[in-house]
Amino acid sequence: MTFPSHDLTTAPEASKPLLENSQKAFGRLPGLHKVLAESPQAYEGYQILHKLFTETDFNADELTVVWQAINVENECHYCVPAHTGIAKMMKVSDEITDALRNETPLPTAKLEALRTFTVQMLRQRGNVSEEQMTAFFDAGYGHRAVLDVILGLAQKTMSNYVNHVAQTPVDEVFHPLKWERGNTPLAV
Repeated sequence: MTFPSHDLTTAPEASKPLLENSQKAFGRLPGLHKVLAESPQAYEGYQILHKLFTETDFNADELTVVWQAINVENECHYCVPAHTGIAKMMKVSDEITDALRNETPLPTAKLEALRTFTVQMLRQRGNVSEEQMTAFFDAGYGHRAVLDVILGLAQKTMSNYVNHVAQTPVDEVFHPLKWERGNTPLAV
C-alpha cells in the first residue's frame, strides 16, 4: 500500500511548519519527513525525540552506535543509509560506520558494549538481565546511559516502523549508501 508523501503544498496545515523547518535544516525534504507529515503529531513527536536524543551525554560516535545498532537490527532500508550519511556529517569514522553496517567488531570495547546493550534492549524488549546491566556498567556506562538508550530506541522504533510500513524510498542523496543485511545478525 502506498503511503502519502507530502510536500509544502499537500501536507496537513499543522505539518507545514515542520516541513518548512526540515527544508531549512536539510536543504531538501527527507522522505521520512514527507511520510510523517501525514500525521502532524507523529512528525512532531519524532522530531522532539530526535532533538532530545542528540542532547544526551552520548558523543557523536555513541549516538551513531545506538542509532545504527537499532537500524541494522530492524533492517531499516531507509535509516541505515540515512544514518551513514549523518555519521559522515558528524565526522564519525568510516571504521565505526562500516562495523555497524556490516555487524563486525567495533574499534573499542566501550563502543562494542554500547552496541551489544542496545541490541539486547531491543531484542529483549527492555527485559535485560542483571548480568547484561553489569556488563554495560563495567564498560563505563551508568544509569543515565541506560535511559538514554531507551530514548534512542523510542526515536528509532518510530522511524524504522514508519519506513517499513510506508516503504519509504531512500533519498537520492543516500543512494550510494544503500544497505542490505549481508551477515548473520549480531550475536549478543
